[in-house]
Amino acid sequence: MGNRIRTTLLLAVLTVIIIAIGRVLGGTGGMIIALIIAGAMNFFSYWYSDKIVLKMYKAREVGRDEEPELYEIMEELCDRAGLPMPRLCVLPQEAPNAFATGRNPENAVVAVTQGLLRYMNRQELAGVLAHELAHVKNRDILIGSIAATMAGAIMIIASLARWAAIFGGFSRDEGEGGGIFGLLATAIIAPIAAVLIQAAISRSREYLADGTSAQITQNPEGLASALEKLDDYTKRIPIQADPSTAHMFIANPVSGRSLMKIFSTHPPIADRVARLRNTG
Repeated sequence: MGNRIRTTLLLAVLTVIIIAIGRVLGGTGGMIIALIIAGAMNFFSYWYSDKIVLKMYKAREVGRDEEPELYEIMEELCDRAGLPMPRLCVLPQEAPNAFATGRNPENAVVAVTQGLLRYMNRQELAGVLAHELAHVKNRDILIGSIAATMAGAIMIIASLARWAAIFGGFSRDEGEGGGIFGLLATAIIAPIAAVLIQAAISRSREYLADGTSAQITQNPEGLASALEKLDDYTKRIPIQADPSTAHMFIANPVSGRSLMKIFSTHPPIADRVARLRNTG
């Protein structure tokens, strides 16, 4: 429940930032246009992200005859979670990792790398698959799209503010807006705040998915052990991942390139493992 409340509060903060930017700029027209543009972009992403990301990683859909254990585990987990069976895909990557995509439980896809199937035992694989099902169950694709829309709108408005500061500001009624300093503050601070909050939302959903995974499997040690392996292998075996999709994976495939933890889309593996073992 705590992570759900945290997500709600963070989304509320994004909303407040958008409203505050509108106040600084002295009007709502640009704010509404930015929301529409960002919403349209992320609506497309929400509906077609599964096709885009699967093609990006050359994922291959597999059947029961090709990966019988994968299917068997997933069917058991879906039965426990009360979810329909997702499509299963395998990525031609040696580094172990996994992600879920799809706009709703009826159109979900769970993708795993060849390395995940190679290096995980049965209980670890179940923990990872349950984590990905948890993202489906918790509607994290939708929540991520909402957060991305708000953050995207802030980026667009901040860009408008930068140009306004350069060319003399927006036309506004007497007493409205924040002047040149308000525009500069908006252009610099707002995008950073949006990125930080979007990353915090992603971290919160990862914690929630870990907890939901433990509830589904009734075996938090499976995921805890899997995360430790993932942490080790992602450092030793590089994965060819686009940073724009890093938030989708169960373990951050570009964690070694992260500048600061507060900008990371994933919580530290050690913290996630500790939480899981404390629930056992």
